[in-house]
This record gives sequence, structure tokens and C-alpha cells, in this order.
Amino acid sequence: MSQTHNQETLNGVPEGVTRRGFLASAGSAAFAFTVLQPHLVGSYAANARVRLGLMGCGGRGTWIADLFKQHGGYDIVAAFDYFQDRVDAFGEKFNVSPARRFTGLSGFRRILDAQVDAVAIESPPYFHAEQAAAAVDAGKHVYLAKPIAVDVPGCNTVAESGRKATAKKLCFLIDFQTRADPYFQEALKRVHEGALGEFAFGEATYHAGDPFPGHYKFFQEDPTNPENRMRGWGLDKVLSGDIITEQNIHTLDVASWIMNEPPVIAYGTGGRTVRHVGTCYDHFTLVFIYPKNVAITFSSRQFGAYGSQPEGIRNRMFGSKGVLETEYGGQVILRADKENFYRGGSSPGIYKDGAAANIATFHNDIVGANYANATVEPSVRSNLVTILGRTAAYEHRVVTWDEIINSKTKLDANLKGAKA
Repeated sequence: MSQTHNQETLNGVPEGVTRRGFLASAGSAAFAFTVLQPHLVGSYAANARVRLGLMGCGGRGTWIADLFKQHGGYDIVAAFDYFQDRVDAFGEKFNVSPARRFTGLSGFRRILDAQVDAVAIESPPYFHAEQAAAAVDAGKHVYLAKPIAVDVPGCNTVAESGRKATAKKLCFLIDFQTRADPYFQEALKRVHEGALGEFAFGEATYHAGDPFPGHYKFFQEDPTNPENRMRGWGLDKVLSGDIITEQNIHTLDVASWIMNEPPVIAYGTGGRTVRHVGTCYDHFTLVFIYPKNVAITFSSRQFGAYGSQPEGIRNRMFGSKGVLETEYGGQVILRADKENFYRGGSSPGIYKDGAAANIATFHNDIVGANYANATVEPSVRSNLVTILGRTAAYEHRVVTWDEIINSKTKLDANLKGAKA
């Protein structure tokens, strides 16, 4: 499992597309499409093509742009990345005119004037909230990668952008692959209907190797140079939000989905014991206490474990009637009596299939004028859970949910010297 998610950061694509993912893609591609113009927002024909701009042309951005292209309902017409070489490579691959390739810290604003209907934001997490807000203000639909932000003010900005998008009849979708998986959906539906009975306690783990060896050289050359930090953003705790927010959010999102309410407090620790490159922690160990005194233990690592198993993104929830077990890319099963037992299944292609499903949903929402934007609220809550845990670990103290949601602390990347 760790190999699958490591490929997310290292730009690989997991092998194996599930039957469900294939059928969803095939069904979406079956349309005959026409080009959609910005002034037609809110009245799209069912066969409309969405003019898409891509923000963030690194490995993940290029990978997901392929999925947008494969869907068949999008034309990639503009691209933005801070780095010229990245946006040019992307532009050549997807036939984006040089006149519609934008660079620099503020280049994302120029893409919004490039006759796009929607943007997909795949830049480093530090920039997500600002770029999404600008897109909504400009009247664009937004497809936003997780995590949505690196601090509480950023989370609040995304929450407000989601509300504003709905008011402006715009679509705003946040790309969590597990939330789009039928096995996860059915299992969580049953849990919320009472299949586990009364919750006792839970476990959430994200154990994987280091996904960022390709970023090491930028910090070894000059860790203070802003362009080196942006190229190696995965090892920069401000640009990425640290591993608990940038990657561990997958398992903490499932825990948040199970509980369906925020924790009350968190406490724990973390550190840089194995990986001494960059500024991110390489492990976290925390306890989240939810209402009714339900505790969820959490641990994560980004270093090798000499073959120790299990690895991956896993959750277990124990209740008075049964146990829910989930694994990103693996088995989802609800172990209970005959009445509540759910065998579920395995989704080895969830990384790709989940994103493809979200891309199809985004298109369907646009052409179907569905502006409920239901992914925003749970994504904001899960992101805040990661910040709660991160704060507790950084400060070695008990931190309350109320303290976090009222926090005004904004992370500053201090990118002085970078080109505007």
C-alpha cells in the first residue's frame, strides 16, 4: 500500500484499473462534446466540454491532467506553474499555447483571464486557499487537491470559498479518493446507520517509506533558497503543511468520516529521528479524544521499517456490535453479526480510480448545475483535525478543538526573492 501512495508524490501511476473505474471512464467518454463558453455558466448542455486551466504542472498535476483528458469532457487550454520549465513541458504535452502558459508567484491570476471555465489546483498546499479563492471570485469552477490548506485561516478561506461558489452557482470539488470509492461509501453508510453499535475506540495509521527522495537535492544545495524550497516542497513543513497534513490526512479523513463530528482534544508527539533533510517531521504519534470519551490512536512514519508489516493507510473502529476495517487500496470490511456483516471488497486502483470518479463527478456537477458542493465541509473538518494533531505534537501539550477553530495563526513561507 505504501508503494501505491508513494507513487502519488513520485509521479507514478498505480497499476490496475478496477472494473468500476473503467466503466465510469468509459461512460463519461461516450458523450459527443461541444465547447462551453464562460457566459453559459449555469446553463450547460449535457454534452458540453469544459475549458480547463491547470495550476501546478509538476508530477501530480501532469498525472491528473491525463485523467481529465481521458475523461473526454475537458479541453486543457491554459497552465500555470511557478517554474517555466515545468509549465513548458506541460504545455508541450497537452498542446497548450505558449501564450496561455503562466509563471511566477502571481501567474495563477493570469490563468483566470485566459477564457477558462474551471481550474484544477495541484500546486503545493501552501497556495491552495489563495488560488481557490481567486478562482471562485473570478467565476470559475474549482477542482482542488487535498490538503486544502496548511493553517486554520486557510481552511476558513476554503470554507468561505465553498459557500461563495454555491451562491454564485459554481462547482467546488475537493479530491479525496476514498470518499469516491463505493466500498468505503457503503461501509460508512452502514456504520452511520448503527452497524457498529456504540463506538468503543479506533485506530488510524499511515505507515510508509519516504516518498520524497527526489526532493533531497534541493535542500542539500541551498535550503534557504525559495526556488529550491518550492521544487522540494514535500520536505518543507510550511509549503506542505508537514506530513500529517499533506499525506496523513488520508487516514485522518477516514477517522473523521467514521466519527462524523470533530474531536474534543488531541495530544501526542512527533519528530525528525530518521530523516534529517528538510524541515518536516518523519513521524507522528497522537491520541484524538472524541465526544463520549471515544479515543482514536494515530501514528505515522515516512521512513523504512525493515520489512515490518502492515504498512499503508489503515483504519479500524471497534464498537459494541462489530469492527470496521479499511485500507486505502486494500480491503474494506465490516466484521459483525449476520445482520450487520458487510464483506465489502478491495480497490487496488483507488488512487487512480478515485480521482477519475471525482473528475467525472466534477463534470457532471457542472453540466447538471449541481452546486451543493458537498465535499467542502467534511474536507475542511478533516484538514482542521490534522492541524489540531500537528499543533499538539509541535507544542507537546493537550490542544482543544475550540482553540484550533479560533486560531488566527497563519503560516508564512517567507518566499522573499522569488519572482512575482
